Amino acid sequence: MLALLISTYELGRQPFGLASPAAWVREAGAEVACLDLSREELREEAVREAELVAFYVPMHTATRLAIECLPAVRNINPRAHICFYGLYAPLNEAHLRELGVETILGGEFEEGLKALVLRLADGCGPRRNGEKARGEALPLISLARQQFRVPQRTGLPPLRKYAHLILPNGDHRVAGYTEASRGCKHRCRHCPIVPVYDGVFRIVQREVVLADIRQQVAAGAKHITFGDPDFFNGIGHSLAVIGALHREFPQLSYDVTIKIEHLRKHAGQIGTLRSTGCAFVISAVEAVDDFILDKLDKGHSCADFFAVLEQMNNEGLPLQPTFVPFTPWTTAPGYLELLQMLAREGLVECVAPIQLAIRLLITAGSRLLEVEDIRNVIEPFNARELVYPWRHPETFMDALAGRVEGIVRQSEKLKFSRRQTFQLIWAAAAEAVAMREAGRPLRALPPLVSRAAVPYLNEPWYC
Repeated sequence: MLALLISTYELGRQPFGLASPAAWVREAGAEVACLDLSREELREEAVREAELVAFYVPMHTATRLAIECLPAVRNINPRAHICFYGLYAPLNEAHLRELGVETILGGEFEEGLKALVLRLADGCGPRRNGEKARGEALPLISLARQQFRVPQRTGLPPLRKYAHLILPNGDHRVAGYTEASRGCKHRCRHCPIVPVYDGVFRIVQREVVLADIRQQVAAGAKHITFGDPDFFNGIGHSLAVIGALHREFPQLSYDVTIKIEHLRKHAGQIGTLRSTGCAFVISAVEAVDDFILDKLDKGHSCADFFAVLEQMNNEGLPLQPTFVPFTPWTTAPGYLELLQMLAREGLVECVAPIQLAIRLLITAGSRLLEVEDIRNVIEPFNARELVYPWRHPETFMDALAGRVEGIVRQSEKLKFSRRQTFQLIWAAAAEAVAMREAGRPLRALPPLVSRAAVPYLNEPWYC
């Protein structure tokens, strides 16, 4: 039988979520075809021949795109068994069932996909996860500890077609992507990982991670992105991985994502990151307002963020903070204060402009629904958009959010620099504050503190 694995979008990365299960599915005796629709067209022949079509949905955007693709797949091959797997599959189970999706797998999905292939090959595949066929029902969410297989990247578009690392001198480096762990120890209210993993994380065995990196280096990778939700969830495992990586490939650079809380706790390891080739660290700072951070249950304060920033600057390791600047609690002066902080701390070049436009995403199962403030502003769940829509108590804030998003999109089309885009966003925010404060003069753009240019990936979307 042929199993077709489809990814619609994964931040410009060659999808680990196709390569990893491909190894498991082939182990079950199936032929595997992989399609990355962010880099190639839907191949009708592969769809027509597939007995199983499985969409990988690790993100909100990827899920919406997969749903848009589903009618075309059904039209080409109405007999195929349809599966959605990945983080956003169980979050949207009810809607996916309505669309006719037969199997939904969340959490550690590889073992479930292998079991599904075996059942389909035997001619007794389940039409729903809960219906038993040849053994136990497939769990909607599995947190089982897996012995991972080395991902098989055969058939995926070449690495050169994916995101590159852009160096301060303008040079490009081909970037690979792997994962050393999944899930997260923490339960931040706005995080989509929490409804699935609920404070659990699972490691990918070190030898598997290194073997995956090895094959990507052979394919031309000069930089590796670790896609772990938090690279320091299992710090012993992580340090062992980067230590072995640097010994084998001393010229290879990498980037990681780490919570402010963990960077604060393990400040002594920032130098280790730098010395083993880390080019930058991404951290979900989210806000520079302690009230908002408390609402999000982030586990760090503004003071923690500034302490980490100072430590990172001292070590010469760039911090690339990400934000959720538009929340029900954001004020126009507060948004302007965020921009002032970025200018003052020399972070304008470190922050992708899209990070200044993101609105709080409230998904099905979100812990944000525990907060009365949120329940007071949300509308009924929108199955088409896969979110609970919400409106800011001050309507002009929604208008400002829309205006900033428009500036970012237009700036991308015109290939403006981050600095140019920041200046336009500042002007829009300053105008909004002046209107709100009834006649007060526009606040002038503060001096932009210059720091050394920083490396970054050229597809910086994080939602």
